[in-house]
Amino acid sequence: MKKLMTIKEAILKSLEDLIIPVYNVEVLNHMVERKYYEFLKGKTPASTISAQLGDYIRSGDSRVKRIKKSNGIYYYYLTKNEQQIEVEILNDEYTTPPTVINEEIKIKAKVYEERDLHKLLSSFLKNTETFSKTIFHEQSNGKDSNQIWTHPDMVGIKFLNLQTKASQNFLKSINRVDTFKLSSYELKREINSDSELKKAYFQAVSNSSWANYGFLVAFEFSDNLHEEMSRLNQSFGIGIIELNANPYQSKILFPAIYRDLDFKTIDKLCKINREFENFIEQTEKLLTASEKYITGAEKELNEFCDKYFSNDSEIEKYCKDKNIPFEK
Repeated sequence: MKKLMTIKEAILKSLEDLIIPVYNVEVLNHMVERKYYEFLKGKTPASTISAQLGDYIRSGDSRVKRIKKSNGIYYYYLTKNEQQIEVEILNDEYTTPPTVINEEIKIKAKVYEERDLHKLLSSFLKNTETFSKTIFHEQSNGKDSNQIWTHPDMVGIKFLNLQTKASQNFLKSINRVDTFKLSSYELKREINSDSELKKAYFQAVSNSSWANYGFLVAFEFSDNLHEEMSRLNQSFGIGIIELNANPYQSKILFPAIYRDLDFKTIDKLCKINREFENFIEQTEKLLTASEKYITGAEKELNEFCDKYFSNDSEIEKYCKDKNIPFEK
């Protein structure tokens, strides 16, 4: 039986065969067609190939080069094939539209949007009695590319559940901050390399400086990143959650470390983003509501926050519609 190549060997072999600069899906098609590599069910092969190709460039591997066309897409080729490639192909006059060789691979290569994962996370959090809300950074005042390092993707609040009115009033009279915990969540579709992990992790560090707890959440982590995730978690305290298509099977791989709230940053976020300000306002309403109005305030907060799934059938249909692999 013919032994399959590793994914990196298959990529290099495909680039060698194809010669001209190619897009990641073209590399994927070639690998599958020639049976160089077999992808596991539920993976996102096109994104995996893209990440691996990018790693060659970021690591300074001299075997692989890339060019960026006017359509914004990177095309990759082997350095040793450069002399065989015509000049006009290396210039922007040549583009090959990426196609997929068959329906099976087309289905697997379809990608879901990062924000399609928000409803999965909100359902996971709701099951832990946490109210959550998506924060759209593009709706902020003074929009620029640096906003992604200021805003969390989602925010959450969990209230301390005391059973008696006496204990609730007593705690509130001592220190109202102790009656709730605020969390920040940075979401990614998948993290396949050490460099991707570090970039995403420090984005989470930056975006969650205001919160009691900060989390990095991804639908898929490469298996070889566990040791580095542990090191980053111990050093910086941001927790890591692996999201599952069945949100109730999601796992907290590393817990977040508690920090005091940074009210100056909270104030800054309120000033630049109305959705965040609304979230804080809804939270304050529930915290300050008298016993008579607590139920109404809680219902109002629940309606303001992100929607979540009510049953398993709804989850499966959503994942199918959004091309989210249901079995990982």
